[in-house]
Amino acid sequence: QVQLVESGGGSVQAGGSLRLSCAASGYTYSTNCMGWFRQAPGKEREGVAAIYTGGGSTYYADSVKGRFTISQDNAKNTVYLQMNSLKPEDTAMYYCAAKKVGGSWRDPVLFGYWGQGTQVTVSS
Repeated sequence: QVQLVESGGGSVQAGGSLRLSCAASGYTYSTNCMGWFRQAPGKEREGVAAIYTGGGSTYYADSVKGRFTISQDNAKNTVYLQMNSLKPEDTAMYYCAAKKVGGSWRDPVLFGYWGQGTQVTVSS
């Protein structure tokens, strides 16, 4: 089992920044990809960013490219999502997730481990 705990959400004004953290524990060697997803009320869960923990390759949704950065600290088993130039449309519950299987990083069905989520609210 892998346990994921997110932190760092909050409320900011448009243009502001937040950094989300996801601390992983348990059998983390059983996973090779960490992702951040978000879900706004009435919308489907969408992939925001992902990092393949072995090689460090990163991927981003078009809507956040150039504004968000995903990174990892292997010593701390922690993945971060630095979010800059936040927009009201970034408002959502943000979830950290982990997977081992292949397939698209955008597909939440492929991720077997999830955190409890952290709320991000951006006001205009």
